[in-house]
Amino acid sequence: MEEQTRLVAAGNLLEAHTWKGMLESSGIQVELKGEALLGGVGELPTGIQNVELWVAESQYEIAKKQMASLNAQCPQWKCVNCHEINESSFELCWNCSAERSEKYS
Repeated sequence: MEEQTRLVAAGNLLEAHTWKGMLESSGIQVELKGEALLGGVGELPTGIQNVELWVAESQYEIAKKQMASLNAQCPQWKCVNCHEINESSFELCWNCSAERSEKYS
């Protein structure tokens, strides 16, 4: 079995699954680690509550480039309609469903 490398840690389970799906659609195998620990939020130290995406070492550089093209590290954005702050992975405002703007917080 090939060694794996941590690609990214995400505190947001939805974001982690979104990234996993996008990478897998590009032919990169991804394993999520830490997903089951989110049930212990409030009882476990915050440092171990992240969901991590792990990829095979041979696919790491490709996955890293793919994540960069997805703007995975993009900042949060502010809705121009209701001024709510949204996570970078959201294309619609979670509060009012307005389309994503280019105004970053």
